[in-house]
Amino acid sequence: MNIKRIGLDLAKQVFQLHAVDHHERTVLRKTLRRSQMLTFFTRLEPCLIGIEACGSSHYWARELTRLGHTVRIIAPQFVKPYLRGNKNDANDAEAICEAVSRPGMRYVALKSEAQQSMQAEHRVRARLLRDRTALSNEIRGMLGEFGLVLPVGLSALRRALPEILSQQEQWDNRFIRLLCELAEELQVLDERLNRYDRRLKQLAQEDERIRRLQEISGIGPVTASALVAAVGDAGQFKNGREMAAWLGLVPRQHS
Repeated sequence: MNIKRIGLDLAKQVFQLHAVDHHERTVLRKTLRRSQMLTFFTRLEPCLIGIEACGSSHYWARELTRLGHTVRIIAPQFVKPYLRGNKNDANDAEAICEAVSRPGMRYVALKSEAQQSMQAEHRVRARLLRDRTALSNEIRGMLGEFGLVLPVGLSALRRALPEILSQQEQWDNRFIRLLCELAEELQVLDERLNRYDRRLKQLAQEDERIRRLQEISGIGPVTASALVAAVGDAGQFKNGREMAAWLGLVPRQHS
């Protein structure tokens, strides 16, 4: 089959393909189930494949690249202008196929498995931080209802809890029991966060890119590893200003 380019609409179980030949004529519209994907593309001659950036796009890009294909990941906002008709899987695949043919199209850099693992660790760590903040605020609110207002800060709460729990005779038994459970939960979150911090410090010692970033004033292992996980190869940007804009670090606009 003379296929030059394929637009691939990704999904969890059912995938849609739209392929054109060297004369830009549509030669294939096909639906594949997940179990058929690798078998189909293994038999296919190497070609250009466009996919839309989504949760599984980096995984499929790596798998298809291993089979010899050239894969380009496109952000959804750059695909939308090429959508014709109502939004459905077939039209989405056709729009991706058209978008990947544009000479000035901007692509998403492919992430390695190590990058995605690092990003996953950062996301879990960020969730644990939110959980700990919510829990500490909940404990403060409860203590405030019983007339005890603590200074601002997590360290002040940690210092106060053992003293409060040691004065059980001054508090209702059921409230003390609840406070003990919340204190244990807070300790568990602290231990989990410390474990993630140790992992990131270990990673910072092993990765040359993270070590170099830490030489910049104000950047520690957490920020440096997050940058490496998000950016990967900074060579995809023309200059530092373009990278800063990609990260969302733009000057404040005044009108």
